Amino acid sequence: EICVKDSEIVLCGGTESMSQAPFYVRNIRFGTTFGSDLKLEDSLWTGLTDQHIQIPMAITAENLAVKHKISREDSDKYALQSQQRWKAANDAGYFNNEMAPIEVKTKKGKQTVQVDEHARPQTTLEQLNKLPPVFKKEGTVTAGNASGISDGAGAVIIASEDAVKKHNFTPLARIVGYFVSGCDPAIMGIGPVPAINGALKKTGLSLKDMDLVEVNEAFAPQYLAVEKSLDLDRSKTNVNGGAIALGHPLGGSGSRITAHLVHELRRRGGKYAVGSACIGGGQGIAVIIENTA
Repeated sequence: EICVKDSEIVLCGGTESMSQAPFYVRNIRFGTTFGSDLKLEDSLWTGLTDQHIQIPMAITAENLAVKHKISREDSDKYALQSQQRWKAANDAGYFNNEMAPIEVKTKKGKQTVQVDEHARPQTTLEQLNKLPPVFKKEGTVTAGNASGISDGAGAVIIASEDAVKKHNFTPLARIVGYFVSGCDPAIMGIGPVPAINGALKKTGLSLKDMDLVEVNEAFAPQYLAVEKSLDLDRSKTNVNGGAIALGHPLGGSGSRITAHLVHELRRRGGKYAVGSACIGGGQGIAVIIENTA
């Protein structure tokens, strides 16, 4: 919109309420015959399965684990790190500037939710090790090292440079460049690799120029495959935990990752950061931002 000058200021966002994903029945809109054996279908499971190749998202992560020799042990260790980093950041108040409290009605009356509920900061490696693989016998993906099914929303405002000057805005960051890539849908989780490489090439920057890196944690082995492929420095990657701890409300994760990068980059006084995510169906997306403080 902004690049082609159709708009100057755009409110962008996304949301997902996975807890309300319904069950449904197909092919009954115009009636059904007596004695039909109607089957309920889980729309959440269907949505998390690539309908073109008929592979669930978790199996694409298992495929990456095999391809890149990612072990169950390493996956669980990474999941634990995500939980621990989230706890440290949350205790330090690092999320306060990027979160909007929500008032909800409960049996106890109105309550204000100010902290993400999905994280399990008391998780231990022993507990993670005991969880069974969910999708493949002797596999790596478990309920503990996969991103969580959760509800969430996020929003960002993007403006052109002319609009910033015209309205005297004070931007939090500048979008340096972005890139969308395609990849084999059977290993869709590797999508951030070509996306990040493409964004870096497009902007003339390198990973060494990045003070922070975010790779959406769809699954621990998926993240580890990306880390291995790009030789990422974990000390500056997903520094405050990721979707394994926070949850992954699909439509809201992109804006969450971007907003978090902006605030963390400013808090640290860094210059550049890159955020990325894999996309079911065989895609990757990445954005590079610059601190304007």
